[in-house]
Amino acid sequence: MSAHDITIHPTATVHPEARLDSGVWIGPNCVIGEKVSLGRNTRLESNVSIIGLTEVGADCRFAPFSSIGTEPQDTGYKGDETVVRIGDGNIFKEFITVHRGTAKGGGLTRIGDRNYFMAYVHIAHDSQVGNEVIFTNNATLGGHVVVQDFAYLSAFAGVHQFCRIGRYAFIGGFTVVTQDVLPFMKVAGMRPIKIYGLNGIGLRRRGFSNERIHALRDMIKILCFSDLNTTQAVEKIEASYPPGEDRDELIGFIRSSKRGIIKKTVEPWETDSE
Repeated sequence: MSAHDITIHPTATVHPEARLDSGVWIGPNCVIGEKVSLGRNTRLESNVSIIGLTEVGADCRFAPFSSIGTEPQDTGYKGDETVVRIGDGNIFKEFITVHRGTAKGGGLTRIGDRNYFMAYVHIAHDSQVGNEVIFTNNATLGGHVVVQDFAYLSAFAGVHQFCRIGRYAFIGGFTVVTQDVLPFMKVAGMRPIKIYGLNGIGLRRRGFSNERIHALRDMIKILCFSDLNTTQAVEKIEASYPPGEDRDELIGFIRSSKRGIIKKTVEPWETDSE
């Protein structure tokens, strides 16, 4: 049926209290719960389940068999009313799961704008995903993970609870992340995970100038490819470079880390020219 530009397939189950904005399209066999809100022009292809207190923004797309807003996989969860909040322009491919938050973890799982989630991605409770992030197939977040803007998680990457992924970071396929990943960096591996230098290709694609990239590369050499410990390296970076967006972001991320940062590197000659 269609009313006020809203289209609902006859086989879909939509609670009468669900809030649907104009242009919403709900395909066959979808299930929409009582406390769900769907923003303008959001489209659910088929067999999509969105339940719980879940807020979805405008222009999102959900491929078949996505499951959004279900209870968190947390043994301490006692049925608290917690939230999933999703921004605008996100794409969710097949068999994606996004779990709502826990009371002890802040009660909110949040996804920003214009992210792309490929098949079988899992976003666990209380995770916070920024804007324009790409998750490739089977990338998985444990609970309470923070993924900042423009990061890229390759296939089967797994991120441990409470870790942070910095802006513009690149995580290689099958990587197991157990500490914070610095902004702008390229990391890969399992035991141990290693830094493979600056994510130069990604930065250029995002419009970074050669000057910015060269400055960041020099900072990373001080931090990761010198004999200085982290405190000494940060002090040298502060002394060597004037305050600026990239320098301050890198230093601020290091100083705010609670799990520690990934610093182990491949040998310098193993890194690519980017």
